[in-house]
Amino acid sequence: MKLQQFKYKLPEDRIAKEPTPFRDDCRLMVIHAKKGVIEHHESFRDVLNYFDEKDVFVFNDTKVFPARLYGNKEKTGAKIEVFLLRELNKDMRLWDVLVDPARKIRIGNKLYFGEDESLVAEVIDNTTSRGRTLRFLFDGTHDEFKRALFALGETPIPKQIIKRDVMPEDVENFQTIFAEKEGAVTAPTAGLHFSPQLMKMMEIKGVDFAFVTLHCGLSNFREIDVEDLTKHKMDSEEMHIEQQACDIINKAHLDGHKVVAVGTTVQRVLETSVSTDGQLKEFHGWTNRFIFPPYDFHMADAMIANFYMPYSTLLMLTAAFGGYDLIMKAYKEALRYNENDEDKRYRFGPYGDAMLILND
Repeated sequence: MKLQQFKYKLPEDRIAKEPTPFRDDCRLMVIHAKKGVIEHHESFRDVLNYFDEKDVFVFNDTKVFPARLYGNKEKTGAKIEVFLLRELNKDMRLWDVLVDPARKIRIGNKLYFGEDESLVAEVIDNTTSRGRTLRFLFDGTHDEFKRALFALGETPIPKQIIKRDVMPEDVENFQTIFAEKEGAVTAPTAGLHFSPQLMKMMEIKGVDFAFVTLHCGLSNFREIDVEDLTKHKMDSEEMHIEQQACDIINKAHLDGHKVVAVGTTVQRVLETSVSTDGQLKEFHGWTNRFIFPPYDFHMADAMIANFYMPYSTLLMLTAAFGGYDLIMKAYKEALRYNENDEDKRYRFGPYGDAMLILND
């Protein structure tokens, strides 16, 4: 597959700038991959109609942390945006970060954070054209350091969505209701559609849940700079799948019940941890798995997705699961469906509408 095959024209006004009033109140497109049938639903809650007792929904329980900070460069006072990516060394307070504007930052520069400049970091390495390694200078325990660091940060909601100051309600909206394990710099957005009420309805119907963890980094949102997709390298992201989750998912799979991957991150966890015997194994480590068509999936029978941006690795994985031709047809149909009625047309992006793909 080539990069240009994932191009489509997305008008700016089709990207959702705000979530729906209720998490499960978005539209739902249902795709029957084997039959080539596309259905339209007014409410995401209709997803319940497609599943039965003992089917399993697999969720990513990662939690977004306040990864975006603003500091000032020593001497010049220039404002520098620092995007925390991952902690490299707890004892040395080392972090892998992105800085903007990168051209103003050199090894040895110091950055000061907070109105009282109480937190200081020193640039010790250049990792990419925009990336740097920072060593934070802090006397205290690791927990005290993390509290001080996160107190200065803000939730990194994509700027293409919110072009204003981040408000407390934005922070809540950009977390799933089951977010628990802190470590992501962006939300697993397919999980944002699930409300407490919908989860309760699923429980009553007898649907089972399993939780895995993949700390979503910027890998899914970096621009791909090669035309040949086999040459693209994903950044590594930390992931964990416990034995309890493996047991729940494996049993459903062996008993012939549906396994539903909620989002592309869950798909990557499942495909990373599945063994040659077709069973999931407990796994704690990192994954840089890049999934694009054609690809044979080993575990999920269904997938919840959002409507993703052109050229994105998220769109590529979705097309791998639902079939390239059918998914690209569905995107064109979504753009045409009620296109002149702003209240009834499909919305794209992290706060947009949802897609259910069934391999039935």
